[in-house]
Amino acid sequence: MNNEIIGVIITFLLTVLIAIPLGKYMSKIFKDEKVFTDFFAPIERFIFRISRINPDEPMDWKQNMKAMVLLNLVFFFWALILLLIQQWHFWNPAHIGNMEPTLAFNTAASFVSNTNLQHYSGETGASYFSQLLIMVFLQYVSAATGIAALALLFKGLVQKQTSNLGNFYNLFLKTCTRILLPVSTVIAILLLLNGCPVTFNGPQDVHTLEGKIIKAATGPVAPMIAIKQLGTNGGGFFGANSAHPFESPNYITNMIEVISELIIAIGLVFAFGYYSGKKKLAYTIFGAMAFVFITFVSLNIKWETGGNPVINKLGIYQSNTSNMEGKEVRFGAPASSYFSIVTTSTSCGAVNSAHDSFMPLSGGLIITDMMINAIFGGVGVGFLNFFVFLIIAVFISGLMVGRTPEFLGKKIEAREVKIAILVALLHPLLILAGTGISSFLAAHNPDTGWFTNPGYHGFSEMLYEFSSASANNGSEFAGLSANVPFWNIFDGLIMLFSRFLPIIGPVAIAGFIAQKKYIPESAGTLKTEGMTFGIVLLGVVIIIAALSFFPALALGPIAEHFLL
Repeated sequence: MNNEIIGVIITFLLTVLIAIPLGKYMSKIFKDEKVFTDFFAPIERFIFRISRINPDEPMDWKQNMKAMVLLNLVFFFWALILLLIQQWHFWNPAHIGNMEPTLAFNTAASFVSNTNLQHYSGETGASYFSQLLIMVFLQYVSAATGIAALALLFKGLVQKQTSNLGNFYNLFLKTCTRILLPVSTVIAILLLLNGCPVTFNGPQDVHTLEGKIIKAATGPVAPMIAIKQLGTNGGGFFGANSAHPFESPNYITNMIEVISELIIAIGLVFAFGYYSGKKKLAYTIFGAMAFVFITFVSLNIKWETGGNPVINKLGIYQSNTSNMEGKEVRFGAPASSYFSIVTTSTSCGAVNSAHDSFMPLSGGLIITDMMINAIFGGVGVGFLNFFVFLIIAVFISGLMVGRTPEFLGKKIEAREVKIAILVALLHPLLILAGTGISSFLAAHNPDTGWFTNPGYHGFSEMLYEFSSASANNGSEFAGLSANVPFWNIFDGLIMLFSRFLPIIGPVAIAGFIAQKKYIPESAGTLKTEGMTFGIVLLGVVIIIAALSFFPALALGPIAEHFLL
């Protein structure tokens, strides 16, 4: 057990060590400075030429957001149409049929929003064509969308009285070619060398020990796993995701995958410090995020390694007293607990264990992680979500100490605060309203066909589903039968709303801030660096989350805990 906990500590330290230079590298890309991947420039120029896009055209925040929405609308319809005609794909050796319309809508919305919530099982529900040219493609472009939007915010915060935030198309393409593609290639090679398959031969015949022959699904697994982890996407090639031995064969691949989930999300925090020249502020933000993250990891490991008290009281001999239900022996309880916090902190949604089998408080903690939705978060959007809390914290701190709310030399006024509050309230609105509606339907129509687990845990399953959809996470409590029109449509709409509105809001704030006159720092300036502001920032995050979600958590995982 001690060795397993040491493995978790080493994994996190390696992640931070990789994230720091990666953050500096990403900052150089956003600043259009020279980097070693400049050899992609001719390819980028060719793409822009055939697309008739001028990558150097200055754009304000509205033009950038229009470009983002239109581009993702094209991606959405690309995915939807191809999923509806899947049975005619030429790359379909298993002869998988068309997706049902509401499932196709849900899947297209899920992957374009970087959620990757899968109401289908990858190996039986999607052709190789769909897996690669729809799912993997969207995993790249959805991740690039979030990172490019954050780069616009960076530029808006450091600009001196201008409306120009840069060019979304330019940042988007460079994110694909110079960040996601080279790093995911390295990850895919490492996974391939450790046993993740890459083949196009279709299901393979496997001779079992009983003398039977079964069909084992394989395919181009390693490339998909690399980007689904790196881009905090989460949608696996197999239904069991990273618990499947072909997706993560051993402890080394588990470490590679969990490091991949975090390096860009953490790296972007440091990238902000390099880009803005405010490294101390970046350390403050990282410290606040890391404090919550490490606290959650420690609690989750404690509760999962403590085991199930009901089983322990029975006096049954167990060589391992940890709660191993739904977990892979090759990973163990600590690594599974760590993975669960990483995947819900980053809005990734990949899993190496069954979250539905976690202890009630552990399950409640990973739901809370998605409810906060700003502890590292998805690539790009995690920092955008945290920026909303930061604006609120600056405003509250200014009022508390009698100083003008300022951030990076720009006044924070009513318009910015209103947008920040609206974005902050959208997330709990979608989660709680969705859970309330589904609970009403389940209570008044027990024959829904999707609600199979009544009681506190059944409520937790619905709460988890909407938390996952709204946080663009994609993981689930698997006891809910979600592949029905109600969940396909409802989840799909929530994923789209919760993806693009929280991006537009912070970028709009950055656009307004960029147009303001720069005010040099003085004795009356509110300090946003250091531990004091970090504590206030943490307080804002925790109080908003607690006031919004504690009643719902009390009705689900907390109530279930007291039944043990």
